[in-house]
Amino acid sequence: MARKKVDLKKNALGRLVPTVVNGKKQVPYKGVDAYVAKGCQATPPISSAANYPGNGDKRVKSLADALDLCGLADGMTLSTHHHFRNGDLVGNLLLDTAAKMGKRDLMWFPSASFPCHEPVIRHMEKGVVHHIEGSMNGPLGDYCTDGKMRGLGVLRSHGGRWQAIQDGEVHVDIAVIAAPCADSFGNANGVNGPAACGSLNFALADSLYADKVIVVTDHLVPFPAVPWQIQGNHVDAVVVVDKVGDPSKIVSGTTEITKSPDRLLLAELVASFVRDAGILRDGFSFQAGAGGTALAFAIYLKEMMKRAGVKARFIRGGSTKYLVEMLNEGLTDYILDGQTFDLDGVASMRDNPRHVATSPFTSYNYHGKGFFGTMVDAVVLGATEVDVNFNANVVTHSDGRLLHGIGGWQNCLFAGCTILAVPAVRDRIPVIVDEVTTLTGPGELIDVVVTERGIAINPRRHDLLDAVKGKHLPVRDIRDIQREVYQMCGGAPKPPQRGSEVAAAVKWVDGTVIDSVWTVAK
Repeated sequence: MARKKVDLKKNALGRLVPTVVNGKKQVPYKGVDAYVAKGCQATPPISSAANYPGNGDKRVKSLADALDLCGLADGMTLSTHHHFRNGDLVGNLLLDTAAKMGKRDLMWFPSASFPCHEPVIRHMEKGVVHHIEGSMNGPLGDYCTDGKMRGLGVLRSHGGRWQAIQDGEVHVDIAVIAAPCADSFGNANGVNGPAACGSLNFALADSLYADKVIVVTDHLVPFPAVPWQIQGNHVDAVVVVDKVGDPSKIVSGTTEITKSPDRLLLAELVASFVRDAGILRDGFSFQAGAGGTALAFAIYLKEMMKRAGVKARFIRGGSTKYLVEMLNEGLTDYILDGQTFDLDGVASMRDNPRHVATSPFTSYNYHGKGFFGTMVDAVVLGATEVDVNFNANVVTHSDGRLLHGIGGWQNCLFAGCTILAVPAVRDRIPVIVDEVTTLTGPGELIDVVVTERGIAINPRRHDLLDAVKGKHLPVRDIRDIQREVYQMCGGAPKPPQRGSEVAAAVKWVDGTVIDSVWTVAK
């Protein structure tokens, strides 16, 4: 499907990016901390209690009735959240319902999408959905990079999504929030009910700023539903359905400790670096993801903390049972949790007041008066590619196809020490390249790249280089690691065969455009 050509401009990193995205003017990336936005935040329209039932009962019979009540019209922006990950049922229900109502040219604005949302492709092909602004995993990513969406995809971090809503870059007409527990007034949480998934705070911005808000639940309780992660004062309608999601699928196949000897070595090297660089000390903080290597890192670090008699002040989650064990064993005072990655995390958030649900505003929003991400001493992240200048890619494969969204990855780069734990080779393709396919994070914010073949420290971080001298860690120049891997793999990987059109824009945390995702040549 041919699209109108877009005007492109080089940003501060030399990447060609669109100056207009889906009809809105864009600011090319200017550099870390270089762009300071001004103005007032967006606000929802004024509401009046006179228009809502005095007994607080906002229930309507069906989602179609709720959408009709909220004035669903062609061209609107509809949002959903992703706390159920690959077990979400409400996103598809929403767009199926809109299709049956005969609506067209909608923009879907999920906090993330997953392979379970493949049916949305049918709605795009039939004109119900115009385009998606949000991460696109699996089939949706392929559809986008094949150039089939009528509009451009827009990839934002979790903090960037909040920024886009509060700054008025994206106006949500109707937010539909899947809630494992709610009352008829619209108070809702994710920690109670048969579909409990943990926090609902990725939908918090939507509830605050959207014109209309619908809560969809399969577990209605008498008022008040506490804790209320979503406040009913922001909610227009409540819909009861049979099932909102499958909480067993929030793990999405990632929350198992790796059994690979290379990945275990990689995890141990990361933990050893944190210890030997002096980051592991009483009162420190860290964040790690829910992938197999990151989980193994947490296990190694836990034993090192015990041996050193060290206690963390807080651990940033995504939480898993391994972080919950550390909390219960007294190895940290708090888990500050953005989302839960397994059912142990859900139960802990429900039962333990020191397991605190946080939102993208508190944790990640760059357009606030500070954010928690800068206060984390060390963060361990993954990447699909890293280049010799420490730039990294997390959104595309080496073939240029969309792999997944940014999540909180960009926001985490502002930690005291940002560590990328990556295999030197993935599917026989070198991970350290001359230039990343898609630049998602600038190298000046990436401090350490750890592979099973050595540890590369960004030359900017003289303090880290000095801290690990004489510590018997395999510290190497990143280009040396690259040369060794290229020799092992028979040379550099082939560059992707790009098409001539931009498929999606990649936003930086301040709303500027850091790179483009291109269509893939047929």
